Amino acid sequence: MALKKHHQDIRDLVYVHLNQNDQYVLSYGIEFAEFAAAFSGTLNPLLLLKHRFEDGDFNMHTLLEYCPEDRIKRLAAEDIYSYGDFCWIDFVEEEGLNELTGQEIAELLYLGHQKQHLKLPFYNKLGNRFVYLAHDDGFFNKIYYRSFKDFFSLLSQALSSKLGELKLEKSLLGIRKKRIYPPINKEILLSLTPFMKEGICISLRDVDHQRSKLEIPIWVIGDFASMDDMYEEYEQISGENCHAKIIFDKKTKEWKLTVI
Repeated sequence: MALKKHHQDIRDLVYVHLNQNDQYVLSYGIEFAEFAAAFSGTLNPLLLLKHRFEDGDFNMHTLLEYCPEDRIKRLAAEDIYSYGDFCWIDFVEEEGLNELTGQEIAELLYLGHQKQHLKLPFYNKLGNRFVYLAHDDGFFNKIYYRSFKDFFSLLSQALSSKLGELKLEKSLLGIRKKRIYPPINKEILLSLTPFMKEGICISLRDVDHQRSKLEIPIWVIGDFASMDDMYEEYEQISGENCHAKIIFDKKTKEWKLTVI
């Protein structure tokens, strides 16, 4: 299946499966550049578990490289998809890294290697908000969130910025202008949580553009470990009626949700 080659196809379809017990979200369609933009200025340094970034600093205690806050923008501008594996955990102080035990370092290496945890990966020594485990970034992403609030904030910003990039509308002079959409209210996304626990596709490629509103369809498609399988299921189900719609009213500039 030629899915991975068409990197640019990824962006207009988003798959989300939320695992509440283990505090992670499995996703397709959201890349690190979008993640970094959503948390711009608030990310802590990133301890790089799997990467090909050549501009990191070295931590002697863990024998791992890390990306300081001031280089995260540079990292986000790289072609991270081409890294293959891209995994990191954030940390507050380098002192915390230097206090990690051999056992904890082993747990971190296991996370990067297996994309699974041996124990819930939130460390007081590191104060990490996230663990970011990606293979072909934007194709298969498994991100642990200390607080799911951060996830809803990411989703809200990523969807509205994707929407702005998708349909470049021509202005009077024939110059294509980018539309700016307000972030989708978190309450709307929160109310989709029961669906997200089952696994949903939010399809920006199937947006229904009307004069007064935009409708983004959502299908509940289930829990997938393989994104190729997920994509095949999406191709099947996208011919059918969707289960919910996120609607943008062009007049009031407000979002609302309809569950069908």
